[in-house]
Amino acid sequence: MSRATVLDELAAAALRRAEELRQNTDLDTLYQEAMLFEKRDFAGALAAPGLSVISEIKRASPSAGFIREADPGEWGARYEQLGARCLSVLTEPERFKGSLEDLDAARESTTLPVLRKDFTVEEAQVLEAGTRADAVLLIGALFDARMLARYVSLSVEVGLTPLVEVHDEEEAELALESGAQVIGVNNRDLRDFTVDLGTFEQLAPLLAGATLVAESGVKTPEDARRLRDAGADAVLVGEAAMRDPELVAKLSSLP
Repeated sequence: MSRATVLDELAAAALRRAEELRQNTDLDTLYQEAMLFEKRDFAGALAAPGLSVISEIKRASPSAGFIREADPGEWGARYEQLGARCLSVLTEPERFKGSLEDLDAARESTTLPVLRKDFTVEEAQVLEAGTRADAVLLIGALFDARMLARYVSLSVEVGLTPLVEVHDEEEAELALESGAQVIGVNNRDLRDFTVDLGTFEQLAPLLAGATLVAESGVKTPEDARRLRDAGADAVLVGEAAMRDPELVAKLSSLP
């Protein structure tokens, strides 16, 4: 399965949801709601001393299949108690079995800043995220330079922290040009779902000045230490944390 095929499929489904959102919602009203929604400081939480942990709530993924059933409110509170500094909540319904209701439940149960993790392809989705989240994921592979810069700017305008995700040097350059302050390096290659922590080590030197998040592949404290030593300000832990939440405590207390 090629990277483009997976991304195209997820992006096409996201585009259909965005069109539905546009048809059923007044965008000016959505914009006002996004401006008024009080945000928590996602970027600030990641910039705090030590390695920050972004713990993810997801029931399934294309690479892992079904992981486990989860009450997002309970998991959010649990992650907070275990030392996570931020939450990531999947809202993609088809392959990840998530929803906006999951996002709301997780955020209401904690004081942590929350990332809406989805395949954002439309301005309406940025505004939608702005009415209920603190940060929004923007996947570099889904945008050209102009569109990415526009979406980063819109996110900041409505008070969201845009987390721009990259996987190669070209996307890293795009992220920097877009003005992104928080950049995630995905160690997972979506072409074949292999994970290589070396991806972060390779790209981190190109991203000096940004707050860096290492995504995918963190299964042990040793993995997190390796990424921290390579320049990660934070690690995003999804499947491994869903399978063993105590991992969050171990990562949060790394010496």
